[in-house]
Amino acid sequence: MRVLAAMSGGVDSAVAAARAVEAGHDVTGVHLALAEAPDNPRGKGCCTPEDARDARRVADVLGIPFYVWDLAEQFRADVVDDFVAEYAAGRTPNPCLRCNESIKFAAVLDRAIGLGFDAVCTGHYARLIDGPSGRELHRAIDPDKDQSYVLGVLEADQLAHAMFPLGDSVKGDVRAEAETRGLAVAAKPDSHDICFIPDGDTAGFLRRRLGERPGELVDTTGAVLGEHSGAYGFTVGQRKGLRIGTPAPDGRPRYVLDVSVVDNRVTVGPAEALDVRGLTADRPRWCGDALLGSSECLVQFRAHGDPVPAAVTALEAGLQIAFTTPVRGVAPGQAAVLYDGTRVLGSATIAATVR
Repeated sequence: MRVLAAMSGGVDSAVAAARAVEAGHDVTGVHLALAEAPDNPRGKGCCTPEDARDARRVADVLGIPFYVWDLAEQFRADVVDDFVAEYAAGRTPNPCLRCNESIKFAAVLDRAIGLGFDAVCTGHYARLIDGPSGRELHRAIDPDKDQSYVLGVLEADQLAHAMFPLGDSVKGDVRAEAETRGLAVAAKPDSHDICFIPDGDTAGFLRRRLGERPGELVDTTGAVLGEHSGAYGFTVGQRKGLRIGTPAPDGRPRYVLDVSVVDNRVTVGPAEALDVRGLTADRPRWCGDALLGSSECLVQFRAHGDPVPAAVTALEAGLQIAFTTPVRGVAPGQAAVLYDGTRVLGSATIAATVR
């Protein structure tokens, strides 16, 4: 097969490309230049000039052609601007899902197919298994590295042209393999920040783009407890950084319960007020056949969160999800990814919660 290996400059994509070569595929490496001003410090975020050089050095060791594709403009429009707009609307987005949906497995895959490639290879930790109804997306063997959650936006035709060589591996083995292969990125640290916010200051990033929008911090009775510089800087379930001068009467911590952009108010309260019994979600995307009627499955809300059992009902415009036990830390804008055991069924974007 002709395989296009997306090479970020990190160890995972390097070993994934190496395994594709070793499997006998005709591999070409490509580094995606996604930052319009790639001045991030080394080891933070991605898309630095050093990352591109690291990827090129790996390609040289593997003896494969290598190119850099400039997708910065599309990345800004589809991922960065979407991220800012979602927070401005009081929702909590996951930019990695949007990047996989719009960039890596849409723009890149479409271009790859147009150039005659059969598959796009990435360093994601997930497995592809041929099932009775086609290719299935499953969790990786290593639960600590599993990235199936952020791939839950991929549809069947995209999975048919995807390749995840690391799904059966654990991180330590991948680094050891990179060292054995003589890849200089073997000891390169992982990136844990949002790639376009390398300093990790999401609130500051949003403030520079949305400006100061002072408003009130209130409790569930409407009593004003303090002020904030922008409701967009808060997310449901947040505890730190609230800057509430008056302690709660019972002395217990308070959490963000609601972010209202209509009146620019942030409501806080006790942890138990975060309990969610159900939700509605829209924009469903299916990794195979669409869910019909009602089904029992597992639902996950964060990249490394614990899946919880739920009853999922397909509606005309989305999904309705009911939990047998209340869950916390669920906010509009997050992705609800559905699983049947280790298999990813699909995902949808949380529109509203029921407490």
